[in-house]
Amino acid sequence: MKRLALALALAASLAAWGQSTEIANPDPKVEARLKTIAHELRCLVCQNQTIADSDAPLAVDLRKQVRVMIGDGKSDEEIRGYMVDRYGDFVLYKPPFNAVTAVLWVGPGLLIVGGFAALALMIRRRREAAVAAPPPDAARQREIEALLAADPDGKSRR
Repeated sequence: MKRLALALALAASLAAWGQSTEIANPDPKVEARLKTIAHELRCLVCQNQTIADSDAPLAVDLRKQVRVMIGDGKSDEEIRGYMVDRYGDFVLYKPPFNAVTAVLWVGPGLLIVGGFAALALMIRRRREAAVAAPPPDAARQREIEALLAADPDGKSRR
């Protein structure tokens, strides 16, 4: 009974180990190309990592697909084109500048410039409001001074 349990545990650990590892190609040129391409493609699950850095199952599958395409003799451009056709420009870690992705490239700069413009406008309006307030006339000035000089119970301090 103990032997059966040990055999099952060993089989389960080997099965789990086999699922989490990738088969590496012994050809260093293929692996170098795979690494270069994998650093240019975004993991669609993680979204903030490349498929080279991600351990998500989809990233593993995409690396395997890229490895197969390299083995089939596809160029780097053909592999990237296939991934873009299948997943859209989002799969590229650095998407191209076009009408669809213009907001991604121009948006942050516009937000920064707009923020500085809004801040400058707000400061200018506050300065203009401070300067534009006319000083009180003599009667109003005496009234203000009387209020400041009065005690809280309404009696004059003078």
